[in-house]
Amino acid sequence: MRFVLLYGLAYTGGVIGYLPLLSFLLPMKVEAVTGELRLGIFTACLVAGAVAASLSNILFGWLSDRSLARGGGRRRWIAGGLIATAFAYAGFAAAADPVAIIVSVACFQTAINMALAPLFAIMADEIPDAQKGVAGGLLALGYPVAAGVAAAVLRIDGLSEAMRLAIVFAALAACIVPLMLTPARHIPEPVDTPLRRQMLEGDLAIAWGARILVQIAGAVLSLYLLYYFESLSPDPQPGLPVHVSHVLMLAYLVPVPVAILIGRISDRIGRRKPFLLGLSVLTMLGLIGMALATGPTAGALTFGAYAAGSATFLALHSAFAMQLLPSPRHRGRDLGLLNLTNTLPSLIGPIVTWSLATPDDFDAALLALAGLALCGGLLVLRVRGRR
Repeated sequence: MRFVLLYGLAYTGGVIGYLPLLSFLLPMKVEAVTGELRLGIFTACLVAGAVAASLSNILFGWLSDRSLARGGGRRRWIAGGLIATAFAYAGFAAAADPVAIIVSVACFQTAINMALAPLFAIMADEIPDAQKGVAGGLLALGYPVAAGVAAAVLRIDGLSEAMRLAIVFAALAACIVPLMLTPARHIPEPVDTPLRRQMLEGDLAIAWGARILVQIAGAVLSLYLLYYFESLSPDPQPGLPVHVSHVLMLAYLVPVPVAILIGRISDRIGRRKPFLLGLSVLTMLGLIGMALATGPTAGALTFGAYAAGSATFLALHSAFAMQLLPSPRHRGRDLGLLNLTNTLPSLIGPIVTWSLATPDDFDAALLALAGLALCGGLLVLRVRGRR
């Protein structure tokens, strides 16, 4: 269990690596540089970043597979990703015009995914199936802790952007380094047969589709949440980013014990699909509530319902999907492909938002996302190889 806790801490560090920058520092910088053009430039940043993240996660997952096969392990790639992320933060801080900001975001996504791809594969390699539900539940801790770090750096008056990023990097490194210093564990592998591999490949494709449908809403809200609350406030106050960071932290903190409990129960009874369906329904209801909200308080409460459903769904789904990986030799690559469910929504979500939302009205976009979330939960029921 100690290793599972260290893994949960390291994953939390990974979320700290990207959430404060993408959800707060980036939209604040874009708004300061571009003003009323912020939605278009911000969307361009997200699209460029999502393309870079998608390609780099697959690449570094595959490279870590090769290192593992040769006896070198995956941890060296995590170390390289940490170093690259430090340089990427410096590049982002130096960017002073729209083109430079877009390029810096793409470079940052490449760097952080150099660390995240092998980190995620370690969960499949070194945590047995009987503990994956609990480990998946611990993944839900990443968002509230990362939002808390964001709130802390935003609340400190007089900090430059570079200093804020330095604090974020220190928190990221403090969380990940303990796992890097822990020796790799070896767990027994299941017997690999062509029939088993073929069935799991089909099931993994279905699980991939289910997650991406739910994750589109996550991409939109993690990136556009500040603008959503601005649309609910007739006269947004200067302290709104700090307020939104508090909402984000609390909304994702409450589901953590629930996610761990559900993960533990699903480990014990060997069933995950009924929980995933119920959580997708809660996600849908939260999104509908956000569309109907008429003020910041109602928006915060309904966002909390959405966050409870989606965070727990995604945490449990991680454990569910890792049990569907068809080959131990290609886990990094396959998880890189699975990671497209995190990065492709960052391409699809902005397009949905650009098509259906305005800076003052997100209702149509939120209702569309609610429908997609429910479809994701229903699609999970089509997986044959796991309950």
